[in-house]
Amino acid sequence: MGEAEHSPRRKAVILAACCLGVLIAAMDGTIVNVAIPSIRDDLGASAASMQWVIAAYALTMAAVLLLSGAAGDRYGRKRVFLTGLTTFALGSLMCSLAGSVGVLVGSRAIQAVGASMLNTIAMAIVVQVFPGRVERARAIGIWGSVIGLGLALGPVLGGTLTDLVSWRAVFWINIPICLAAIVLTIVFVPESTSRRPTAFDPAGQLLGAATIFGVVFVLIEAPGRGATSGAVVGVATMALGAAIAFLTVEARHRTPFIDLRLFRRPLFCSAIGIAVCSFALYGGFLFVMSHYLQDERGLSAIRAGLCFLPMAAAAALGSPVAGHLIGRWGTRTPLLVSGFAFTGAAASLMLLEPDTPMWSLALSFAVFGIGFGMVNAPVTALAVTALPADRSGTAAALATTSRQVGLAIGVALCGPLAGDALTHTAEFATATHPLWAVFVLLGLTIVVLALLPSRAGLERGGAELPVATTR
Repeated sequence: MGEAEHSPRRKAVILAACCLGVLIAAMDGTIVNVAIPSIRDDLGASAASMQWVIAAYALTMAAVLLLSGAAGDRYGRKRVFLTGLTTFALGSLMCSLAGSVGVLVGSRAIQAVGASMLNTIAMAIVVQVFPGRVERARAIGIWGSVIGLGLALGPVLGGTLTDLVSWRAVFWINIPICLAAIVLTIVFVPESTSRRPTAFDPAGQLLGAATIFGVVFVLIEAPGRGATSGAVVGVATMALGAAIAFLTVEARHRTPFIDLRLFRRPLFCSAIGIAVCSFALYGGFLFVMSHYLQDERGLSAIRAGLCFLPMAAAAALGSPVAGHLIGRWGTRTPLLVSGFAFTGAAASLMLLEPDTPMWSLALSFAVFGIGFGMVNAPVTALAVTALPADRSGTAAALATTSRQVGLAIGVALCGPLAGDALTHTAEFATATHPLWAVFVLLGLTIVVLALLPSRAGLERGGAELPVATTR
């Protein structure tokens, strides 16, 4: 059945199935944050180990996203999407049964493998089911809104489940959602492939993953092990070598996963840069503020989770507005709003104290939520326009890879910039001030990058988006 033959009702159900998949994938990137203190106490883990619980998910997803997108283009998006749902459910079950930090980190990696298939393939399905520019822009807006909503609601739901049930419940909740998405996908989602599927590039894949892992390892482990320790120096050297080899291999590969020529395009560079900066802000913000609310302020997990409600509400309101703005005026306006909001929120947290009034925190959280709600849909729209039209899976993978790289870097930055706070060797609030100063710079970077794309560029890219073949 071709895309034009889908009824509006079936299109809505297909979009719902895709949104369920990206909801759980996005939510699990943040739902664990508020549960981190409980997990740390229950499993007797260190601060660095807790960073790995978050970073392992983001790193693994970033490492296999491009492979998942290419697999969907080649072997069938419905098939890969169902595989992702099943893998994610299995990883969630394993996380809930983990008896040690090592098992939990490994199970989080399995979760991320499934999540990588959900994120990339969901976008590819949306692109081929909604062929018109306007309806596609609206569908992408909804898709991006669901990602933003899942990421924003994660801390609230995580705190509630941790206090009322157990930290293990933050993983149990994924299983029924996966089952519902599996049923909808089997019944309603059509199979589709790309007319020109991306060739696999295992060497580039491994070298890229090694580079990202090395950077995050150094950021997380250097504060505890020492910057001159053998492990840190060795991994840093490995990462540098992998990065050089990656650039060499990708430049020579006939069909690389990442065409380095794309970085000559301001539109593409803006999308990637904004995705990395915004999710670095988000990852670091959630990790540090979850510790601040529970360790410094003595709040329970559920009360700490509820403190994130202003952020979740602002993100929920901002996401559909961003989608609407994209359809009418392009991406610049929502991205500028996002950059200024991130900057303002980070600047306000530079004044953070042990007894900062809760109303002031709520205001900072709400402004941060506006920034986050405004960024997801326009970043996706920009990234999809940057690749050849019939590689929608790879385009979505690049956008989501950038998000996950940013998330991992944001969590990793908490060590060198706020390590004394996390290890309780200094007054918590004051020790986080260097982190917020760096985050102000990241917010301003988003503003600068948002000025590069033009509405005309988005319209040209949107007009060129293809329709995939179905079977």
